Amino acid sequence: MCQTRRLTLLLVHNSDVRVEFCNEDRNGYVLFNLFYADDALFINEWSRSNLKNPFTFQVSSGLRFNLHKSKVISVGASIVETSQWTHHLCWEAGSLPLSLLTNYTKSMNHHKHDKRDQFLDETSMNIAQITSSAMLVPSSHIPHRSWVVNCCMVQYNPSGLRTASSQAGQVNPTVMTLDVTKERIRKLFNNVEVSVSSYDTAWVAMVPSPNSPKSPCFPDCLNWLLDNQLDDGSWGLLPHQSPLIKDTLSSTLACVLALKRWNVGKDQINKGLHYIESNFASVTDKNQASPFGFDIIFPGMLEYAKDLDIKLPLNQTHLSVMLHERELELRRCHSNGREAYLAYISEGLGNLNDWNMVMKYQMKNGSLFNSPSATASVLIHHQNAGCLHYLTSLLDKFGNAVPTVYPIDLYVRLSMVDTLERLGIKRHFMVEIQNVLDETYRCWVQGDVQIFMDVVTCALAFRVLRSNGYEVSSDPLAKITKEGDYMNSPEKPFKDVYTSLEVYKASQIIYQEELAFREQNLTSYLPSSNKLSNYILKEVDDALKFPFNGSLERMSTRRNIEHYNLNHTRILKTTYSSSNISNKDYLKLAVQDFNECQSIYCEELKDLERWVVENRLDKLKFARQKTAYCYFSAASFLSSPDLSDARISWAKSSILTTVIDDFFDVGGSMDELVNFVHIIEKWNVNVENDCCSEEVGVLFLALKDAVCWIGDKAFKIQERNITSHVIEIWLDLVKSMLREAIWAKDGSIPTINEYMENGYVSFALGPIVLPTLYFLGVKLSEEVVQSSEYHKLYEVMSTQGRLMNDIHSFKREKKAGKLNAVALYMSDGKSGSVEEEVVEEMKILTKSQRKEMMKLVLETKGSVVPRVCKDVFWNMCNVLNLFYATDDGFTGNAILDVVKEIIYEPVSHELI
Repeated sequence: MCQTRRLTLLLVHNSDVRVEFCNEDRNGYVLFNLFYADDALFINEWSRSNLKNPFTFQVSSGLRFNLHKSKVISVGASIVETSQWTHHLCWEAGSLPLSLLTNYTKSMNHHKHDKRDQFLDETSMNIAQITSSAMLVPSSHIPHRSWVVNCCMVQYNPSGLRTASSQAGQVNPTVMTLDVTKERIRKLFNNVEVSVSSYDTAWVAMVPSPNSPKSPCFPDCLNWLLDNQLDDGSWGLLPHQSPLIKDTLSSTLACVLALKRWNVGKDQINKGLHYIESNFASVTDKNQASPFGFDIIFPGMLEYAKDLDIKLPLNQTHLSVMLHERELELRRCHSNGREAYLAYISEGLGNLNDWNMVMKYQMKNGSLFNSPSATASVLIHHQNAGCLHYLTSLLDKFGNAVPTVYPIDLYVRLSMVDTLERLGIKRHFMVEIQNVLDETYRCWVQGDVQIFMDVVTCALAFRVLRSNGYEVSSDPLAKITKEGDYMNSPEKPFKDVYTSLEVYKASQIIYQEELAFREQNLTSYLPSSNKLSNYILKEVDDALKFPFNGSLERMSTRRNIEHYNLNHTRILKTTYSSSNISNKDYLKLAVQDFNECQSIYCEELKDLERWVVENRLDKLKFARQKTAYCYFSAASFLSSPDLSDARISWAKSSILTTVIDDFFDVGGSMDELVNFVHIIEKWNVNVENDCCSEEVGVLFLALKDAVCWIGDKAFKIQERNITSHVIEIWLDLVKSMLREAIWAKDGSIPTINEYMENGYVSFALGPIVLPTLYFLGVKLSEEVVQSSEYHKLYEVMSTQGRLMNDIHSFKREKKAGKLNAVALYMSDGKSGSVEEEVVEEMKILTKSQRKEMMKLVLETKGSVVPRVCKDVFWNMCNVLNLFYATDDGFTGNAILDVVKEIIYEPVSHELI
């Protein structure tokens, strides 16, 4: 089978590096190359002519490469510059240090040449030293080096790499550190880490040996308890990780029981009892959050403590109240048929358990609900080979302690995907994320218990899969939320804020009434804010204020970075944490990435401002100057560095639609308007002779400059001429604007249907959105562009925008005597219709348009428009929601602070 290698192209961009080549391949491409078993390295000078498609190298070398993992690494150029050069040519922009595998092929012709082998070893070492030490060691400590390979000589002066950065972008320790950070994150996809649980370990430690009931089955767990008591006498996560006193009390009591069960650790027992006595008031405090099953498990453990003759210095009245409430809770569970819940907390019921009922919930891996404590409770009372195998395998994996739930890999990896996306760094891990999504979808289709055992995982899987373009039905989620799972009952809101949060987010990407869940389920947590940590409270508040599907990516990313909780924990029967879910590396990369993208945005905005001046658009006195707003609307969701052309296309077109709209509204005479439409129809015109005024000439030349730029840039991606389509889009717009101008001049009043049919085009989103689709990295055929789905997306988006604009601008446009949908609805409606009623009807219509747009975006069956393109239509709707949140934000300065936060003000976090 032919060997497939990873291809790396190293391009040198530095005045102190000289590359001399004497070898040429059969295509005339000069190469210096090293071939390894799994890697191929090509080295050349930094220039666009040397930056060819990876397939060229495959042809030149006669080798097969994994083109999806091809990387360009520049020496002396920034990764931002590299990304801008490479994204159209199927390369990924890499960075130093360079990692090469040492198991290289001996030579190109597969013969053994000792001298060449020795030479390749030395050369590999030189490359590794040069690409790493230049960033770590002061230049004065690195000697001048040269490498000679065959007929190629590369002379290298490390000091140049450290001084040339002001012009070309320095390869510096920060870049290398971030690469290391990304590599650590990648490894987490293959290594799920979850904290061990003193609570569950205590219950496992209580399991007697099947061969000797008076001895522990797992003595190492007992030793772990002895070694891991905290200074205050408690057991559990460190105080800063677990703010729940009830959780710590529960864990501490379980550990005391385990030690007493085997009569070891007298000092530890006494310290633990002292902690329980000092904090016992929290047990009956209803204002403090409780772990799952606490009201049943904790009193049950107190009863077990009495059986073990543990002297608990507790108030008898408090104990009686707790036992009474436990009895009431048990009755409610039995009357509501909550057998699964009782099986899940079986360790707290002791002799009250119906073991036949409990064992109905044993899973294929031998556990009860993947819970070590519940599984241990079975073995404490009778032997079961499946339960014993489950606990033994856990200890083989984790050592002397166990987590509170396992396996949990699928949920943790989905949480990773969600976290990386919310922090705006998803694009760095697309291969790993795709693997997680594919595996999750396979589990969803197969009805895997990992997904459908609990509401949280089901809701998270549904949301992540559907938002990433997978066809998944909401029926399973609707079923589990309706019937409840082993932790939540169907007759009342979810006990767990995380469950409520996940289901609420999932409900926001359902375009039918498929899920009976509303925000009141989530708002029920807000009055009891003292039960929640500040971070969770903020997350709930954000979820209500900024819907998951309605926020612009850059705004959400900044908010998520600023509110990121490094001590994120999840509460089941006890608290657990995972470095896969909450990790400082995520935060570090997110902050750096956000700020680096921001520096790109600032440069692009400066270029746009120069373009406005060069095309004299700033000299048009009638025109609003909204360059920053126009650019912001693109950068707010087209955020990746490699989408530069998409942002520029969007922003230029947005600037022009604003100016041309002002021209048709107030700036031009009727003759000028007609003339402007005519020269766009004609296109190839003599401006001096064919334009009736200087203003018309300025507008046309600026428009032609933008259209030609879009056409030239898009041709490289689409490999076909799309300029005529862009001209057609602009022509449709100006004709619709002219029609409205004629209505106003003649005093004609169209019907509401005539107005809306023309108005969704004159709202001017077509020239902004549609050309941008050509710059998203996917090819759009003529058939796609002419499809009914493509047009429907455009129509629904534009109709929604037109309605929102007319609702918010009605009073202003009424004074100016301009046509408006509100006024036309009133005139077409029943006699006596008042403005407030019409506005409410139009708001309902706007919501229905938004739901229709969501359906179009999420549907995959029969869809021909790529999902990445459909997302642009959806995000434009979110842009409109922002601009019209309070008023016509595009006209005023209501969102100026938001623009500053996205483009100018770096993000930070107190822990970075």
